[in-house]
Amino acid sequence: MSKIACITGASAGIGKATAIKLAQNGYHLIITGRRADRLKQLSTQIQKDFKVDVWVIELDVRDKQAVINAFENLPLNWQNIDVLINNAGLSLGLDPINEGNTNDWDTMLDTNVKGLLYVTKSVSNLMIANGKGHIVNLGSIAGKETYANGNVYCASKHAVDSLTKAMRIDLLTHGIRVTAVHPGAVETEFSVVRFKGDEDRAKAVYKGFEALKAEDIADAIYYAISLPAHVNINELTIMPTAQANSGTLLRK
Repeated sequence: MSKIACITGASAGIGKATAIKLAQNGYHLIITGRRADRLKQLSTQIQKDFKVDVWVIELDVRDKQAVINAFENLPLNWQNIDVLINNAGLSLGLDPINEGNTNDWDTMLDTNVKGLLYVTKSVSNLMIANGKGHIVNLGSIAGKETYANGNVYCASKHAVDSLTKAMRIDLLTHGIRVTAVHPGAVETEFSVVRFKGDEDRAKAVYKGFEALKAEDIADAIYYAISLPAHVNINELTIMPTAQANSGTLLRK
């Protein structure tokens, strides 16, 4: 079988764009997410357009046992995972710490940090058994800087940044490469989710400047994983030209 990539949160946004990009380049795919209907549509599209195989797993990465079961029960021909893209993640709310919704905090930490850990443990052990692998963690500019009212989301992405560095150390002896990709403003469903379906408020986030597209991040991920085995991109921070840092944008 050709190379296999596993992508979490593949039903939309960066995850979906990355699945398409990798399929274009001959990767067979394991795609996971909570929205099974979208995953099935994506699977059908990819298999039709690119003639690669796709294994679909309906999965909430917050569910530790479900993650363990999903990867323990992969068919043998799907266990030789070459690339893991830890993309599943979200932000909820934009409130000062004293007004934050604690349920939202739990969801962000359980998804962005604990979910990433559950998937990484399962897949890294498959990679160790195979003697190779490359893990790409989707961080954020919020994992490099902290902005007003970003508190818990920023903390979760700072954790991803730290965990990426720790993985690189821990997995070095197994020859597993580890990369972090930290996007700035990318126009996807991110803000719609953050503002719980308020599309007007979400659109205002990207008003007056050209934000990154999901495909821009997918291109960067493919670049990182396509380099020779002796080359590792430790991290990439990718911003739209109109964004200087987490809080400074040129709007017209």
